Amino acid sequence: MQLIKAPRDTLLKPLTTVAGIVERRHTLPILANILLKKQGSKVSFIATDLEVQITTSTSFGVGDGDTAVTVAARKLLDILRALPDTGDVTISQTTNKLTVQAGKSRFALQTLGAGDFPTLSEPESVTVSVTMTQKALKHLFAMTHFAMAQQDIRYYLNGTLLVFEPGILRAVATDGHRLAHCQSAVDTDKEITEVIVPRKTVLEMQRLLSDSDEPVTIEVGTGQIRFNFGEVELISKLVEGKFPDYKRVIPTNYTRHFDVSREALLGSLQRAAILTTDKLRSVRFQIGANTLIASSTNAEQEEALEEIDIDYAAEALDVGFNVSYLLDFLSSLKEETVRWSVMPDANASALLTLPDDDSFQYVVMPMRI
Repeated sequence: MQLIKAPRDTLLKPLTTVAGIVERRHTLPILANILLKKQGSKVSFIATDLEVQITTSTSFGVGDGDTAVTVAARKLLDILRALPDTGDVTISQTTNKLTVQAGKSRFALQTLGAGDFPTLSEPESVTVSVTMTQKALKHLFAMTHFAMAQQDIRYYLNGTLLVFEPGILRAVATDGHRLAHCQSAVDTDKEITEVIVPRKTVLEMQRLLSDSDEPVTIEVGTGQIRFNFGEVELISKLVEGKFPDYKRVIPTNYTRHFDVSREALLGSLQRAAILTTDKLRSVRFQIGANTLIASSTNAEQEEALEEIDIDYAAEALDVGFNVSYLLDFLSSLKEETVRWSVMPDANASALLTLPDDDSFQYVVMPMRI
């Protein structure tokens, strides 16, 4: 039975969209597969890892029949990428094989029954529903994702907190050493709702969202969150647990500030980082009269020193930071200028914001130097 007939690149787009969450190492063999579901001319591609599920639909099905089958995602993707972009690709189904044919190339892939594919169930009820532009949601994730923990035993840190408030959506991420907060205006009058979105979901959404004004709808149900945009639906389980009180972490009483070029600071820290010790990654910052000096040393007694001109006339400060935390932040920014706020205390955190923009805060704890 013929399922699909379409140009190679037309086929690659939906496959690439869903295949990102397919695990190379898996406990169930069928999790290495994607589900192809054909209903007349509509074809849906579905992938899941039991925590996240992505579905995208297209309309290049052949014939009126309905069928469903699963096939190895990586193999199908690799075959399509390797085929020349000439003529149409035909995908057909027999009893236990999926045949991919283009020109004089032909591949027969093993299939597994669609009935065994573990799709996530739809949320029974929706408690929060918000629509915003893809560009705005991508910005929220871009400005916070780098502060998420990776494989922390405090599992609630391995993700991003979304806070739905009347008129506002906040994104917050922390690994216990730094915290990033960003907010965006949304059209909602719901009471405050907080959910923790898993790290993998956040990274997938960043990959899939575009910098456009096209809408994305966010729906929160019991234990789940769903994102709908374009022809894509992503359903994810939520992380259970109590996220730290981010409002207590963000300083509100810092009165000493200086603005610095993002590009100049990023370049200086990238150079200073070359001579840091691999484990500590510490860089010393000496902030004084109109000057910021960033320096690093290592076990071989080598030294790097970078000097940047700034407009600063307050007390001198000598403090150390993990340079990776600052590089992560600076690399994610698009703005030209960063505002750095300090307290005259080497044990106080640094507050990094954007001039004339109160929607973003990044807090970094100091290191002993």
